[in-house]
Amino acid sequence: MAVHSYCDPVVYKANQVEHLKLEELPVLSDQHYTKNLVKRSYPVIDPLSNKGRRHIALSLIFNVFLVEHVEQAFMLILRVLASFLAPIGINRLLNHLETGGEGAIVKPWVWVLWLLLGPMLGSVIFDWFNYRATTVLTQCQAIITQLFFDHALRMRVISDVAKAASTTVPSTSGNSSVAESSGGATNAAASVASSSTKNAQTKGTNSETGSQKSMKGTSGNLVGKLNNLVTTDLATLQGGQSFMLLVFSVPVQIAMSMVFLHTLLGWSVYPGIFVMAIMIPLPGYVATLLRGAQVEKMKRSDSRVQSVTETLNVLRMIKLFGWESKMNEQLTEKRQLEMKSVRKLQLLRILNSVVKLVLEKTIGEDELTRIYSSLIPLATIVVTYGIYTVIMKETLTASKVFASMAIFETVQSQFYSAFSILPSVIEAKVSLDRMNEVLNETELLDEYTQKEGQIVSESGAEEDVIGIRAASFTWTAETPGSNRRNFTLNIEDEVFFKRDCINLVIGQTGCGKTSLLMALLGEMHYTPMGSNSVVSLPRGGGVAYHAQESWVLNDTIRDNILFGSPYDAERYNAVVEQCGLRPDLSLFDAGDRTEVGEKGLTLSGGQKARVTLARAVYSQAEILLLDDVLAALDVHTARGIVEKCFRGELLRGRTVILVTHNVALAAPVADFVVALGADGRVVSQGSLSSALAKDKKLESEVNKERQAIELEEQVIEEVTTGEAVTKPKGQLIVEEEVALGHIGWPALTLYLSSMRGTVGSFAFWSVFFIFLLMSKILAMLNIWVLGIWTREYEGRDPSAVPVVFYISLYTAVTFASFAAYTAALACWVVGSVRASRRLHQLLIESVLGATMRWLDKTPISRVITRCTQDIASIDGLLVLAFFQAIDVFIQISMKFGAVILISPLFAIPGVVVIIIGATLGQVYMRAQLPVKRESSNARSPVLGHFNSAVSGLVSIRAYGAQSTFRKESHARIDRYTRAQITYWNLNRWVGIRSSVLAGTFSSGLAAYLVFGPTRVDPATIGFSLAMAAGFSNMILMAVRLFNRAEVEGNSMERVQQYLNIEKEPKATKAGVPPAFWPASGDLRVEGLSARYSADGPEVLHNLSFHVKSGERVGIVGRTGSGKSSLTLSLLRCIITEGKVFYDGLVTDSLNLDALRSHITIIPQVPELLGGTLRQNLDPFAQHDDAELNEALSSAGLFSLQSEDDENRITLDTAISGGGRNLSIGQRQILALARAIVRRSKLLILDEATSAIDYATDNVIQTSLRSKLDKDVTLLTVAHRLQTIMDSDRIMVLDAGRIAEFDKPSELLKNKDGLLRLLVDESGDKEKLYAMASSAK
Repeated sequence: MAVHSYCDPVVYKANQVEHLKLEELPVLSDQHYTKNLVKRSYPVIDPLSNKGRRHIALSLIFNVFLVEHVEQAFMLILRVLASFLAPIGINRLLNHLETGGEGAIVKPWVWVLWLLLGPMLGSVIFDWFNYRATTVLTQCQAIITQLFFDHALRMRVISDVAKAASTTVPSTSGNSSVAESSGGATNAAASVASSSTKNAQTKGTNSETGSQKSMKGTSGNLVGKLNNLVTTDLATLQGGQSFMLLVFSVPVQIAMSMVFLHTLLGWSVYPGIFVMAIMIPLPGYVATLLRGAQVEKMKRSDSRVQSVTETLNVLRMIKLFGWESKMNEQLTEKRQLEMKSVRKLQLLRILNSVVKLVLEKTIGEDELTRIYSSLIPLATIVVTYGIYTVIMKETLTASKVFASMAIFETVQSQFYSAFSILPSVIEAKVSLDRMNEVLNETELLDEYTQKEGQIVSESGAEEDVIGIRAASFTWTAETPGSNRRNFTLNIEDEVFFKRDCINLVIGQTGCGKTSLLMALLGEMHYTPMGSNSVVSLPRGGGVAYHAQESWVLNDTIRDNILFGSPYDAERYNAVVEQCGLRPDLSLFDAGDRTEVGEKGLTLSGGQKARVTLARAVYSQAEILLLDDVLAALDVHTARGIVEKCFRGELLRGRTVILVTHNVALAAPVADFVVALGADGRVVSQGSLSSALAKDKKLESEVNKERQAIELEEQVIEEVTTGEAVTKPKGQLIVEEEVALGHIGWPALTLYLSSMRGTVGSFAFWSVFFIFLLMSKILAMLNIWVLGIWTREYEGRDPSAVPVVFYISLYTAVTFASFAAYTAALACWVVGSVRASRRLHQLLIESVLGATMRWLDKTPISRVITRCTQDIASIDGLLVLAFFQAIDVFIQISMKFGAVILISPLFAIPGVVVIIIGATLGQVYMRAQLPVKRESSNARSPVLGHFNSAVSGLVSIRAYGAQSTFRKESHARIDRYTRAQITYWNLNRWVGIRSSVLAGTFSSGLAAYLVFGPTRVDPATIGFSLAMAAGFSNMILMAVRLFNRAEVEGNSMERVQQYLNIEKEPKATKAGVPPAFWPASGDLRVEGLSARYSADGPEVLHNLSFHVKSGERVGIVGRTGSGKSSLTLSLLRCIITEGKVFYDGLVTDSLNLDALRSHITIIPQVPELLGGTLRQNLDPFAQHDDAELNEALSSAGLFSLQSEDDENRITLDTAISGGGRNLSIGQRQILALARAIVRRSKLLILDEATSAIDYATDNVIQTSLRSKLDKDVTLLTVAHRLQTIMDSDRIMVLDAGRIAEFDKPSELLKNKDGLLRLLVDESGDKEKLYAMASSAK
């Protein structure tokens, strides 16, 4: 273990293959498995177990890893003792030469051997310390990642609008968004337990605390903050581990150094100590400034990461709207603010270096960074030597100078270590504080926050009762009078659902239907109204849940349906048949083995809804909660679900609670109906007739719905993306790229060339290298000055030696070295900030310019990882690693040159040592690089699973699937840990071997100088040994730093990979349309064919048609007919052939942003940005409020709310990221309003009103007919025939071809036409004929 020989097989194998895969790395020991780490740590770090709320850092240090930290402290003390072996050896060896061995007991060869074994022993000890430290670090990262995952599983899913907002939050009643987050970004994080949500008789004593928690835990930047916590913040723990050096190594080393110096220089060392003491407060002040700068930087990083994450999660919408350049400008502005903080932080670090002066590497030191002395030790040296020679009148011999210099350099190294480690420890402390705040201040579900005795046990109510009595529910635990209004669900009497049958929950859009389900599931904050208050949902027989916004895993269709349940072929096939999935599966080459992609992008909205329904039906759960499962389906498919599924054997005897707008369709299978009013109160319960009798508006809606159903009995199925047929073998997501061999030269040159800025490469690099070389030359000269000084005492009276001159010369040279180094470092910092800014900009531009196909194949979590973790590495670790690699190369060259200058014969051994060191580094890098790459790639699945789970928190909790998701998280974290452990152990492997090489070179040179044929004076020998020690130790340092630079360069490589992706054509001057374009909505298509990939099949075949300006065209067709493909091809989102003329211009000659910004499409699942409603409608502040309110009115929003409604949605209403605090229907209305604001001449509605009740849909359609400008062309893809029957013309697509395209009245004249067949088979063909006749 001491020499880490267990890594030999890994190193050997890595040098035999091109790339070492993660599966070929050593397996984890039991102590490293996440499940075991959780058992060990959770009793003291889990907020629910840690009742005293002890800080997570203290719990990890003093409880979880106490033994490991004691062992590290012991190793550090041993290392301090070992560090004095080399100075003692130098002192005794030079003393022997000065005295000619007179009275010597120990022979010189012993001290030569001492120089070999001393540093080697110190290296073994320090490597063991690092081995323990990195093991604890990796385990801490695994524990914290899992802790946040578990914490997320018990967090209340609430809107993350800014806590300081004074705006009103809209009714979150129909909140699929509150129930399920569609975004890929995280919401919060930490531990879990599953229990019944049967709560009763709570006192409400936690309301104030809960409010405070929610306000602290739901800030506007929470999504970005949590992404940062599990990426950037977690990475800071690496530097924070060094706090052990501050506590044990630094003070003990300094104390022992003072004792040793006293034996050499007498009492003159004490004035030096006094100078040191009075200067110590200086670094404390600098540390305070650093901490403030770090906090500011992290806040701005949070804001930038939040914006990037949200932008990437709605990237398809951004591309469809042509907003890439404007969103890029916004992200660039955020990045500029962040880089100002980074620059400030880096400059403060240079200020931290103002208390450092450039001296040499400490003899025997083997840390990763160069060691510089500080002003404090420099002042100590000057005072000590001055008093020793001027006041004490002592002789400064070579043995005393070079031995004491070695000790002073040890002191200097400790001060530098303290100064260098302190910022990293501060960063880690800031990050741990942020983690602690999220763990302790986010709002949890009531079952995790209620005190004992506040929740009634199962015996407190009848076992089979499902319902609520005398209780109110809100989305947060906020108290009245807070600055945010919340929707409240009030159950003043009681609502109990019937068992073993189908129950309906009905009501207008925004009345609280989803909230009722969430209240049963325990997702809302529960406030009892009396002593008999009860909330009961028995979990014993299992609960299944279908969210309004369907949540699917990034897995196959089959695995999404099974959801961890055992595969039963008979039951599975019955579920697929009853949920109407059989025709859909036949469209996929791989059937149910087809990957659905991230957020189910392979599937249409209707397909996702049926897959999620199939998951609930397939489960063995006795209780099914289905939230608006029919909304995304056309009537034909929905009726099939009702007849086959709801009336089928699989649901017989099970309790179903169905929230729906499709009352008439679902009523025949319902045994019990609950109706909610607009104020969140129960209007009626019992039969459907009694519910309608008490709500005339609802009765009117149902009647209209019945008429619509009759019109749509033979309606055409819902939208499909059309691209599923192009998926070979069902695989959509491509395997993440892993570079082979050394870091690519293009990635390296990209970074270095980005540093130059406007001054040019030659000027920038010339200035940098001139200052850096000057600092190294001067750093070597100050030791030479000491050598000359000691020669002055040979054969002369000590009083005759010009002490003041030599002290002044030594100080001046040291200060000059420092000034040159500071200038070089400042130059590097400025260049690195330039490079970071440019690389982030290039990455964002590249991703924003990616093709839709590339986005389909690439999980957003991978992109987010590069925009967060890899960019953070480029901002910090990469900057330091590259600088140190360049610096150590110059130092090692100059030190080797100095050794050769004095001992030319040693050039050959020196070259041999360099060759051996380079070979060792090459062998090491062949193993280290693939391990680092595998580690980086193993991180993305951890984040992807984290984000996916947070998106479906309510579903996971409803199914009681927390354990399954925990196990999957454990497995993914274990894979990452496996790579990390090997990565750190390989560092130890190369470190111990490099130390042996360094010690051999130093002791060999000493033996040659002492026993060689050439007589050399002690001063020269001392200088040579100092240079040799620095050179030999730098072989180790060079190997490590070059390797570190290459390993950290992996982040640069990963970013560079995403700069060379499939991109859409860039904008050109020739592609800018005239200012007056488009003057009309005229659309002409000639020979249009389209495909989703270059090697995929055509999905559109030679379409030709002409739509005149101002025409309203309906587009219908069966699943896979090409409706969505047509809309995407008009926007050039897929590969097309043929010509499309928009207002006379060929669209493929226009810039994409110009084309898409003048065409507006509203997709079936709309996407919103975090911020206010005003910012969503007009994100770039181009319109006034009057226009925005008019658009909201035209979109039908005001028909859903009254002026005196306290929860009404206004322009100042806060919208959470992805629109999570709005229902799907509300989101569709706002998306329609946003489209109206754009005033495009061509408007495309792609199933834009599928989640809206029929009454609101009628309002919207009427508004569109009357309020759109007369020259606006409207293309409507819809499955409701009444929506498009009065269009000017109707296009019927079949298998990617136009089957029919004419006026409705003309198409109805064709007895064999498809539209005629649909209308004749409908229940009310006379009304449809009348609608067609009334069309223009």
